[in-house]
Parts: sequence; structure tokens; C-alpha cells
Amino acid sequence: MDQEEDRVAASLAAARRTLRAGVEKSRALGHALARAGPRLEEIQVALPALEAAVRPIRAPRGELAAAGPHIDRAVGPAAAVLKVFDAVHGLEPPLLAPGGARGEDLPGYLAVLAQLEEARRFLAGNCGLAAQWLADIVEYLGDRDLADPRFLADLGVTLDGLRAPDGDLDGGLLAAALDILEAEFRRLLADHSAPLAMPKPGAAVAPARVPAAAVHKLSLILDRLAANGRQDRCVAAYMDARGSVVSASLGALGLDYLRDPAQDAQALGPALEMWGRHLEFVVRRLLESERQLCAKVFGQHKDAASACFAEVAAQAGVLDFLRFGRAVADAKKDPIKLQRLLEVFDSLNKLRLDFNRLFGGKACAEIQSQTRDLVKLLIDGAVEIFEELIVQVELQRHMPPPSDGGVPRLVTFVVEYCNRLLGDQYRPVLGQVLTIHRSWRKEVFNDRMLVDAVLNIVKALEANFDVWSKAYDNAMLSYLFMMNTHWHFFRHLKATKLGEILGDVWLREHEQYKEYYLSMFIRESWGALSPLLNREGLILFSKGRATARDLVKQRLKTFNSSFDEMYCRQSSWIIPDKDLREKTCNLVVQTIVPTYRSYLQNYGPLVEQEGNTGRYVRFTVDGMEKMLSALYMPRPRRSASIQIRHSSSKIDSAMTGLHRSASAVK
Repeated sequence: MDQEEDRVAASLAAARRTLRAGVEKSRALGHALARAGPRLEEIQVALPALEAAVRPIRAPRGELAAAGPHIDRAVGPAAAVLKVFDAVHGLEPPLLAPGGARGEDLPGYLAVLAQLEEARRFLAGNCGLAAQWLADIVEYLGDRDLADPRFLADLGVTLDGLRAPDGDLDGGLLAAALDILEAEFRRLLADHSAPLAMPKPGAAVAPARVPAAAVHKLSLILDRLAANGRQDRCVAAYMDARGSVVSASLGALGLDYLRDPAQDAQALGPALEMWGRHLEFVVRRLLESERQLCAKVFGQHKDAASACFAEVAAQAGVLDFLRFGRAVADAKKDPIKLQRLLEVFDSLNKLRLDFNRLFGGKACAEIQSQTRDLVKLLIDGAVEIFEELIVQVELQRHMPPPSDGGVPRLVTFVVEYCNRLLGDQYRPVLGQVLTIHRSWRKEVFNDRMLVDAVLNIVKALEANFDVWSKAYDNAMLSYLFMMNTHWHFFRHLKATKLGEILGDVWLREHEQYKEYYLSMFIRESWGALSPLLNREGLILFSKGRATARDLVKQRLKTFNSSFDEMYCRQSSWIIPDKDLREKTCNLVVQTIVPTYRSYLQNYGPLVEQEGNTGRYVRFTVDGMEKMLSALYMPRPRRSASIQIRHSSSKIDSAMTGLHRSASAVK
């Protein structure tokens, strides 16, 4: 029993040891498996690559040998493309360096930019081709199962992107460089943006406002930007910069008068003088310099140059100047308007060649059109007024003459007006206007015809004299009127253009008429008073003294009454010319005063004895002489002293304008 129990216990102990050893082995195996797991995963991940690497080894030897040349031919162009990509990256530092496009190094900068453009052209032409060759190899390898399909699929997607590039082959380097050039273009324009001042008369011509070196740089930059599709942006920048310069130049001139011109031809005079000077400055100095600058900067880009200059011209307000000229043409009808029309035409005609040169392109079509329309309006309006002048003068014959016997304002106006028309300022212009107008009607016109037309106006005015003189109820006033008017003709036409044309004989006739009517005036007026102081019946002896005294009293009384009447009447009459007035007064004094003095010396004592001298001797000799010497002084007259009524509203309007013009002549 004891032995059996010992044997069972020994068996159990052995089994326990066996189980414990198994558990230990299992535990050790578990730990080993835990440590081997990651390694197995790595092996599992590496297996496809290993399989792909081993695949060519498994491929038939002939196919592998045939694939080699194909791969070499595809890799060669790809390597060249990669080399150009590396060169592009090497251009980044000089192109993006601060201030690289400034200063004298601009040509060097542009040379580097040219290398970049050449590289981009190479890449654009070869990158897709190289990618296609590589894609063909991928397809070749796939068809023959010479490479892993997944690898080939990923490579195919990459190659598809290379075969259709989005244009950013240089990583945006060209765009950045062009931005730098554009900024330099704007800077150069801004640095030379000083306005042009209008020079004083006789001043030297100012030097070019933009130095030649800056112009050259602008042109070089523009060429590169235009070659890269940025011409429109350059045009916009140029228009903005130069337009601002032109606007600033005009701002200093004070052109407010262009916006609200007067409607009266007389009032337009001062503004029109400024208009002519300002227009000449704008066209010949400001826009001419802008045209030259535009041509130099844009070079061969002529369409862009034309568009830029047209915009600059618009900024210069050329159309505003033309609209002001149109306002002159549309002003109220007035003989003075003829001079204004001629002045506008003359200013435009002097600038005709400049206009044709500056505004001849399609971009300035509106300026051309408005200029042609304005010139036609000026010519038609000037000819119409000129041809109506003689009609207006003839219509004045039916108007009453001045009530004070002075020179009619119409005479004063026409004499000065015709002298101006035949003067150096207006005669050639009027002749040219009439010649152009006649040519439109296929007719001929010459200077002699102009002179004859003006002479006919003067002769029509002369014909008015007799009609006007007969309108006076008082013959003495009629003589005074004729004396004044003929003398005015002589004095104001002598040594003038019109006087030279009329001739000395014609002028002397007017001088002789003046002398004739002066003598008639003295004889019929003051000459009639001297006989009132006659000595008939005045015999001074003792028995006849009382009778003589009564005769002296009666004759002095009659003389005083006639003198008062004559003096009062003629106190309202005038002689505008100072020399003629002094001569006439002297003649009046010589006609009256000596007789009056002698009469008082001889017969005054008869009246003085009664102690009531003032009743009969109302004037002292000196007092009478002073009174007579102060006669005929001119006084301001209202311009509406002559009025006209006519059934034709057109003529009536024109005549009203003629009177208004005449009243403006001082």
C-alpha cells in the first residue's frame, strides 16, 4: 500500500512538472509571436514592392531588352526639360531683387527677363512632348506587364498633368517680374509729372519735360509689357498719368470762361482774346509735346499711341475750346459779331496745320467733326453779316437824325467799323472767309471785290446825309449837322486804310463841305444878329438925343431877345470835334462880339444916363464872349436815340444789333 501510494504520488509530481513546462513553453511562444507581429506587417507591406521589383526578372528576357531603348529615348527629353526648370529657378534672385529694374541696370534686368521668356517658350513647347513620351513608355510597360500596375497608374496621373500645363511653368516668376516692370513704368511717369506753364510773350522755349533717358526706359518697359499681353494696362497707366499732367497745366490758366460764355458779341471780346492765346498754348505747346512724348514711348505701337493721345487731348479740353467757339457763332446777331467770328476763324486757321497733324487719326474723329462744323458756322455767319451791312445802312435813312445836330452814332460806328475791316487784322481774314464761301458756290472772289463791297457801304452811308439833313425843321441845325458829319468823315478817314482807298479828292470834298456848311451856319444864325445893332437914325445932336436913346433901347432890346432865343436854342446843340468846336465858337465870337462891343462903346452912354443900364445892356462884352465860347459842348447821349421798326423781324433784329454796336463806339 505504501509502495502503491508512493508510485501514484511520483506520477502526479511528474505530470505537474510536465504541465508546468508546457505552460512555460506556451508563454514563451506567445511572447515570441507578439514580438514577430510588426515585422510580419513590414514584410507584408514590402511584398508588393518586392513583387514589382522581381516582376521584370520574371518577365521574358527579350521583352526586357526591347524596353531599354524606349526608356532611354523618353528619359533624354525629360532630363532636358528638368535642366531648364533648374535654370528658371536660378533666375529668381536677379528678377525679384529689390530695385532690380531701377537705375541704369534696366537693360540687364530686361536681358534676364528675356532669358526667362525664352525658357518659358522652351518649356511650353517641350514639356508636354516629354510628358507624352514618358506616358507612352508607361503604357508600353503596362501592356507587357513589365511594372507594377498601381505604380504605373500613379505615374500616369502625374504625366497627364504635365501634358496639359496650366501656364504656370515658372511658378509665377514671370508675372512677378512683369509686376515689377509695371511699377517702374508708373514710377517713371510719376517722377516726370510736372505741369507745363504757359510761357510769357517772348520767353524762350522750355526744354523737354521728360528727359530722353526716362523716355527710353519707358519705351523699353512698354515693349516688354506689351509683348507679354500687358499693353492695355500700360495704356491705362499712361492715360492716367499724362491726363493728370495736362489737367494740372490747364488748371493754372483759369478756363472757367469756357463753361459759361456770354451771349453778347461785345461782352465776348476779352474772353475771346484769352481763348485764342490759350488755344494756341494748348495745341502748339502742351499737346504737341504730349504727342511727341506719346510717339516716343509707344514707338511701333501706333494704335495704342493714337488712343492715348486722343484721351490726353480730351483731358486738355479741346472740345471745350471748340464749344466756346460755337457759343461765339451762336451769339446774338450783331455787326460786332462779325469781328468775333473772324477772330475765332483766324485763330483756328492759324492752327489748321497743327490740328491736322495732331488730330488726324480715327481716335480724334469727334474733334475733327466738331472743328469742321465750327468752321462752316463761322464762315456762313460772317458772310451773312457782312452782306447785310449795306442793307442795314440803307434802312437807316428813314430814321430821324440826332436832335442836337451831332454826328449819328451810325456814322461813327460805320467809319470805324469799315476801317477795322480793311485793317491788317481783319482784311486778310475776311477776304479768306469770303473766298472760301464763294468757292463753295463755285464762284470766284478777290480782294478788289472786298474793297468795293466796303466802299459801297461807305457810299450808302454818304447817301444818308442829305436825307437826314432834310429831316430837320430848322435850317441852321441842318447846316450844323452836315458840318459835323462831313468833318467827322474827313478827320476819321484821313491817313487810314479806308481813306487811302477813297483817295485825297474824296476826302477834300468832305473838308470843303464842312467849310461850306460852317459858313452857311454862321451866316444864317449868328450872322443875322449883327444887323440888329445897326446905326441907322442915330444922329447925336442936341434935338435928336432923345430919339437916338429910344432907338438904342429898342435895338438893344430886340438884340437881347434874339440873342437869348438863339443862345437858348443852340445851347442844346453840339459839335463833338474839339477843334471844329473851338473854330466855330471863335467865328461866332468874331461875328457878334466886335459889333456888340463897338455898339456899346458908341451908344451905351445914352442908356447909362437913365441909371437902368441892366434892363437894356444885359451882357458885358467879356461875359458874352465867355458864353459863346462855351457853346456846343458835347453831352452824353442815350444810345437809343435812333430806333427802327421794320416789317421783317430778321432785319429789325439785325438793325437793333447795329445800333447796339454803334453805341459801343466811343
